[in-house]
Amino acid sequence: MKGTGISFIAGLTICSIALQISCSQPSEKKSENATAPSLKWSVRMAETIMQDYPEMWRMEEAEKIKWAYTKGLLCDAYLALWKESGNSAYFDYARAYADTMIDEQGVIYGYKMEDYNIDKINPGKMLFTLYEETGDGRYETVIHTLRQQLVNHPRTEAGGFWHKKRYPHQMWLDGLYMGSVFYARYGKQYNEPENLVDAANWIILMEEKARDPESGLLNHAWDENREQQWANKETGLSEHFWGRGMGWYGMALVDILDYLDANSRRAEVIDIVERMAEAILRVQDEESGVWYQVLDQGERDGNYLEGSVSSMFTYFLLKAVMKGYIDEAYLKNAKKGYEGILDNLMVVREDGGVVISPVCAVAGLGGDPYRDGTYEYYINEKKRDNDPKAVGPFILASIMYEELE
Repeated sequence: MKGTGISFIAGLTICSIALQISCSQPSEKKSENATAPSLKWSVRMAETIMQDYPEMWRMEEAEKIKWAYTKGLLCDAYLALWKESGNSAYFDYARAYADTMIDEQGVIYGYKMEDYNIDKINPGKMLFTLYEETGDGRYETVIHTLRQQLVNHPRTEAGGFWHKKRYPHQMWLDGLYMGSVFYARYGKQYNEPENLVDAANWIILMEEKARDPESGLLNHAWDENREQQWANKETGLSEHFWGRGMGWYGMALVDILDYLDANSRRAEVIDIVERMAEAILRVQDEESGVWYQVLDQGERDGNYLEGSVSSMFTYFLLKAVMKGYIDEAYLKNAKKGYEGILDNLMVVREDGGVVISPVCAVAGLGGDPYRDGTYEYYINEKKRDNDPKAVGPFILASIMYEELE
């Protein structure tokens, strides 16, 4: 169904997965029953979300459609599961979200390039696959639009992209996942090798600025101008090692390596993968196998084992081992993390659906009301069950874990 999108919004159900989207697929399998415990965990989680949210945009208690980095992550997971399983329902579910957001002319609903928000780049990654599979030119139009944002996107003096125009002179760990992988993939696909180098430089710069030499962990954010209340006046760094922040960065590392080559500082990025793996193993909870919301303060009152960082780190470790970036000895910790999620953070509902919980719903710095980056701030942010920031990485980690079985 080409051109579904904004024309459907007024008064109609938006791009339900029940709609049959015409494109050539390797399989016409029906969606599975999420209640079947014999299914793989990747499928059980994917089916639960499709059952609970026939329209993906409604996740996260959304009341209106939004071009969201979280939905981009989830679409990436569904497309990976489609490739692994051959079940076209997963492809259709991701495509339905894209077609909800993109009109007949290839315009993204609600997107404003002048906001220079790095989060808006991330959903563009799924469009490479959708375009390759369908030939629908709207997807390529959006890919080029998002690339154009990066042409004029403000940067720090050191060369990294600002997190957002409204957060000037700042780089956050989150932003590396949001922008660098798209940037590198675009460079490889459209023969812009300078993009690969620029993306790698950004990855490397973030570690140079944010890595704590003693623990090896990375602080959540860096303010080049040292202006923010949350920023250390000497280093510019935020105070704490937030789990999901490092999770985003870790996923960026192993995903961008799919596109980097020897001429784009690939070896240096692999070195960062090795350093990060060493650091996160030191804060992996010995008893449960998973990770805390504030990574290095597991024994402190109010801290909790958190679903998104645990899923992200598990994916990072599994992919890094399976791609040969780190020693196979890390596989033991990757498996411990995955099995720890199942044992400590996963709940099976009465209807057979599965829930990963707790998940920090959102965390950031600055803004209004002001987020000061204190320990109390991170542990008191709202929690949400089956948040896509945990669901997406869990599906991706499950696909890799299941390959080992």
